[in-house]
Amino acid sequence: MHRRHLARLLAIAGSAVVLAGCGTTISGKAVSVFDDPFKVAGLQAVDGASGLRSDAEKPTRTVSDSNGGKDDEIAVQSVSDLEEFWKANYSGTFDGEFKPVKDLISWDSNAYDGTFCDDSTSGLINAAFCQDDNTIGWDRGVLLPALREANGDMAITMVLAHEYGHAIQKMAKLNKKGTPTLVAEQQADCFAGVYLRWVAAGNSKRFTLSTGDGLNNLLAAMISFRDPLLSQDDYSGTGDEHGSAFERISAFQFGFTDGPSSCAAIDAQEIGQRRGNLPIELQQDQTGELPVSEESVRSIIEAMNILFSPKNPPTLSFDAASAAKCPDARPSAPVSYCPASDTIAVDLPGLQKMGASTEGQDTVLVTGDNTAYSVLVSRYMLAVQHERGGLVLDNAEAGLRTACLTGVATTKLSKEVTTSDGNTVALTAGDIDEAVSGLLTNGLVASDVNGESVPAGFNRIDAFRIGVLGDQDRCIKRFP
Repeated sequence: MHRRHLARLLAIAGSAVVLAGCGTTISGKAVSVFDDPFKVAGLQAVDGASGLRSDAEKPTRTVSDSNGGKDDEIAVQSVSDLEEFWKANYSGTFDGEFKPVKDLISWDSNAYDGTFCDDSTSGLINAAFCQDDNTIGWDRGVLLPALREANGDMAITMVLAHEYGHAIQKMAKLNKKGTPTLVAEQQADCFAGVYLRWVAAGNSKRFTLSTGDGLNNLLAAMISFRDPLLSQDDYSGTGDEHGSAFERISAFQFGFTDGPSSCAAIDAQEIGQRRGNLPIELQQDQTGELPVSEESVRSIIEAMNILFSPKNPPTLSFDAASAAKCPDARPSAPVSYCPASDTIAVDLPGLQKMGASTEGQDTVLVTGDNTAYSVLVSRYMLAVQHERGGLVLDNAEAGLRTACLTGVATTKLSKEVTTSDGNTVALTAGDIDEAVSGLLTNGLVASDVNGESVPAGFNRIDAFRIGVLGDQDRCIKRFP
């Protein structure tokens, strides 16, 4: 039996991330009180300025060994702001009083002298919290400039919010000795989300963060911090696990939406439940690559038919031009769904372009095969909604509902589906991260029947995550 699988790998380029794409944005009034598509965790979803304010308050901290540059300035302001936030909010969740970290340390990883946490800083391209002496340090030579170039000022702030999250862990005595690294890291991601919600709400006297493009850039940066994809052959088993992009963004969203108590609730059991049966490493016989072709598209549509068993499966067409003739929907290239004819029309060259690997390029978020396949599946899920009846397909709720149902379909593919040609289609490690990348770069997975997506990438990913962790009924109830 020849095995065919969805794509595996998502990474991020070292410089600017392109977050505009194929999808257009839905305008109009929100249609749900429970989940407003035009708000992000209760905040209006808007683009705008993000970064250090021109009239920012002076920092309350200083940094050792600084060169006085802009990156160190942003870092020191970030820690000053974080300490202002936690001073006001720590005791509301945890016992005791908040105490600032002892010292801040800057180094240049290109230099040959210097130490941090008893380690040489030569070649140390990192930022970290040192538990031994209660300090936070960062590399101003490579890391901070790269963060700013790729995702703006707030990328530095987010990284330091994560590191300060580790300080909060220690202060609150959240984790016993032997707690897995994965738990500590996702708690810290969550704490970063708590603080950045405060900034996005306009409470910071030093920084601004828009809930549209500003927050999208931070989510893109989080993708870059995911664990590298490993196979059974090279899995090291060191326990130094931080989580996939999907997992890390999920933890960040918990904090942003639900506050610091949600971070304290993250433990090994919660992460295990969240992972379920989702693959985290490639099997020995997997390449993780399934190039987009007519054959592969037909296999995935057949797999969807097997998984969802519609009474009247949608027709698959490779006549992309036919989408323009649909009387009740506009084209959403490279894959369109027409309710009137119950047809999925695929622009194969366009879908192949979307699924092509961009790994190694410096100006885009690295995507892969499942960036394309998830869009194909999303149009299939519109057909599922159409057959169900009674659901509006051309508004903002439909876009989020489609993202949610695509998440449901993605999880169903964690078990192999054998198609009539004897091949199998199955989710592999990295596929969900590729879908998340697409949700940021083009938004089509979270778009309605006309290809229009909700404004905020945060909401698109959140809806997809609800589906990955839920089922069809949950999606319909959440986005009626």
